[in-house]
Amino acid sequence: MQMKRIAILTVTLFAGLFGPGYARAEDPVKEAKGTIATFRSSDPDLARFFDGAAGYAVFPTVGKGAVGIGGAHGKGVLFERGKPVGKATLNQLTVGLALGGQVYSEIIFFETPKALADFREGNFALSAQASAVALTKGVSATARYERGVAVFTAAKGGLMYEASVGGQKFHFEPFRK
Repeated sequence: MQMKRIAILTVTLFAGLFGPGYARAEDPVKEAKGTIATFRSSDPDLARFFDGAAGYAVFPTVGKGAVGIGGAHGKGVLFERGKPVGKATLNQLTVGLALGGQVYSEIIFFETPKALADFREGNFALSAQASAVALTKGVSATARYERGVAVFTAAKGGLMYEASVGGQKFHFEPFRK
């Protein structure tokens, strides 16, 4: 429990350092759509993921920090067939050789309705072995789904040295109608 508190404190510290708007967005759907536009313009080949996925979770700003023990946190929006359907939260805890802080955006594409349903039901986590693809022009042309998901990230700022083990866990809450 103490390790978790240290990780949360570290993430909070780095989140405060890396800019306003990290913890709360005025309009999360608008912010998520802005992130989608940025990813699409950075790599037009991502269209095949946006068009073919059962759904995708967009995390416009994820703050990550570590001093040995690390953590990350971000809030985003889940889209199904291009429509926003609810709020998503990303939490990560890592242990190992790590130092620094970083802010990035992340989009997780769900290849099948089953993978999307697992995310919605809270039965979804990314292990340390899951690999995210750093967004650069043309990188998505060769990217593939692994175990029903494809993950893309884009750095926004900070510096992080990391050789650690951990995973990401997610929570989903549908929008109220």
